[in-house]
Amino acid sequence: MTVHGTPAPASAGADHTDLLLPVGFVAVAAVYVRAIFFTPVEAVQGPAQKILYVHATSAFVALYLAFALMAVCSLLYLVLKDEKLDRLAESLAEVGLAFTTVVLITGPLWGKPIWGAWWTWDARLTATLFLWFIILGYLLLRGALEERGMRARYSAVLGMLAALLVPFIHLSVYLFRTMHPMPIVLKPSAPSMSPEMLVTFMSSFLAFTLLFAGLLRARYRYATLRDLLQDREAAR
Repeated sequence: MTVHGTPAPASAGADHTDLLLPVGFVAVAAVYVRAIFFTPVEAVQGPAQKILYVHATSAFVALYLAFALMAVCSLLYLVLKDEKLDRLAESLAEVGLAFTTVVLITGPLWGKPIWGAWWTWDARLTATLFLWFIILGYLLLRGALEERGMRARYSAVLGMLAALLVPFIHLSVYLFRTMHPMPIVLKPSAPSMSPEMLVTFMSSFLAFTLLFAGLLRARYRYATLRDLLQDREAAR
């Protein structure tokens, strides 16, 4: 691909077939076929428990991959001033926001048949919603600032501050009385799942991680090409 007659970097375009994203979607579909048809129904929660395999894994990807890495990239940008780190942090924030949206949609779908309510304002749910708004504000801030250096610096600070909510969200079920279930995998003792359910859960985590990597790669390519186009327009 060329931009105004100048070859664009291979990482910025989509000239080659990138199979990571479609493979990620196929993996997620396959693991949910396993979850629905080949994983036992939980004795207490019934079929609604199967939402766990998309709800919890999306939360893991958003909190412990996307937003944690966003904070690391933001910190490194402030030290190194490398625009690649800023683009990566931006891409992580947007992909993480998509996964957090899935968390906030599937949570009420799971909670209604189990709790009898679509939503409760307990610590974990409220903090997750608050984080969603902060990341949305992060992306709006990026769109509002034209000067690239200022935008990157302000965004880096906000990105690091947003990530401070991640450990609070994880520990909130221990610190407050809450209707949200206690951790069943990320806990000091053994996971509270049968072997069949644990295999499905770990398969789901790997599938969603693969989808996350595919979305992140595509979003980063877009950011790289966008900045390249802006540079070419400024040079003209």
